[in-house]
Amino acid sequence: MRAEDVLPDQQNQGQFNGVTVRKGTVGAFLANARLWLDENSSIAERTMAERDIVDALPALHALGLFDIVQVRDAALRELVTAPTARAG
Repeated sequence: MRAEDVLPDQQNQGQFNGVTVRKGTVGAFLANARLWLDENSSIAERTMAERDIVDALPALHALGLFDIVQVRDAALRELVTAPTARAG
């Protein structure tokens, strides 16, 4: 399966397990996770990255990302698997 098979070029979002997921959600999560884990990031950058990660969690869980991919960093894994992360 190719990316355009999931969301065609002209489509910017889709419904997955009852949740609207925007194109780019997984890529944004990866970028935010890198920033959140980077010890050289400022507190403001980490805070914004964490907020964006938490906001994206309902979509990421609807996609089943964490059913397939294991987060290696313990703190990030706790953030994405916390019971409140699944609410949404």
